[in-house]
Amino acid sequence: ALPAISGASLTGITDTLSFRNLIINGAMNVAQRGTSSTSSGYQTVDRFTTALTGVDENPTQAQHALTSSDTGPWEKGFRFSYHLTNGNQTSGAGGADYVFLYQNIEAQNIASSGWDYTSASSYITLSFWVRSSVAQNFFGYIRSRDGTEQSRSFQTGSLSANTWTKITKAIPGNSNIQIDNNSAVGLGVYLAPFFGADYTDDSKTVDTWSAYVSGERTPDTPSTWYTTNDATLEITGVQLEVGDTATEFEHRSYGDELARCQRYYRLQSKSRASGKLGGSQNYVSMVSFPLSPQMRNTPTVSMYGSASYNGNVSTIDTVNVTLDHIGIMANISDGNYYYYNNGWTADAEL
Repeated sequence: ALPAISGASLTGITDTLSFRNLIINGAMNVAQRGTSSTSSGYQTVDRFTTALTGVDENPTQAQHALTSSDTGPWEKGFRFSYHLTNGNQTSGAGGADYVFLYQNIEAQNIASSGWDYTSASSYITLSFWVRSSVAQNFFGYIRSRDGTEQSRSFQTGSLSANTWTKITKAIPGNSNIQIDNNSAVGLGVYLAPFFGADYTDDSKTVDTWSAYVSGERTPDTPSTWYTTNDATLEITGVQLEVGDTATEFEHRSYGDELARCQRYYRLQSKSRASGKLGGSQNYVSMVSFPLSPQMRNTPTVSMYGSASYNGNVSTIDTVNVTLDHIGIMANISDGNYYYYNNGWTADAEL
């Protein structure tokens, strides 16, 4: 006889902790675009992006490999972080300057998560590991994006330099929050190495919901990190889950996390097509790429690579781009050999 299993039937064991993390790629394992960049926006770790303004030298964002010396996250199975290295901000901390990183979450993922976001007695919990090369308190905020936008700032507390710290924030709902059931942005999670005075208000109370105001995102931000050349800040293990208690991080396989990321961005490496045509007619070569998983919305497609060798491919264009399909059409100008070697990217980021 089989032993009894508490809380589960023999016909189907349910793990109530599966698929609970509303953050995608929170372990920073997937980096389709590359591993290092001095540009802002989506450049390295999938689903995470850095916004910059007013800087004298752009910070570097990177997917950073952790080692056994990364005490804390390493023992919990994390092997990568999202890593910012500050530039040299020679003009100091200007009021209009900022550097912040964030992930936007689809509204329908929040709406169907089980969080009663309009109730003060219903919670989601944010948790993450963070390390800074300078000792400082950092601020972040949660921002709802539908209806009258609401925000709720939080702080890490004073971090010791070069020491990993686990941050946990329980976040109740609020009657003013609106989350639509669609594929647009519903909620954003932000962490700010620096906000200038144009974006902060020291009278703002942390851990309290209020209407989002661009000039009142957080209390006044310390400038230590921003004014220290080559200062670093890195995070990993970002998890947002329904409930008032942080559970252990939901580690997902690389393949599963990649598929989740490909709903928003996907990279098709170069696909070679070649042949020989008879006669002197013009021809069209068609290649079809199904998109699975389906993308969030109709993507913006960009081609890269060698458009033509030996001059016989006159144009290459995308055709019939939909949520689940991309067509590539090459116009071949005569009956000689033709050869093209193009890849593409499809972008449907929030």
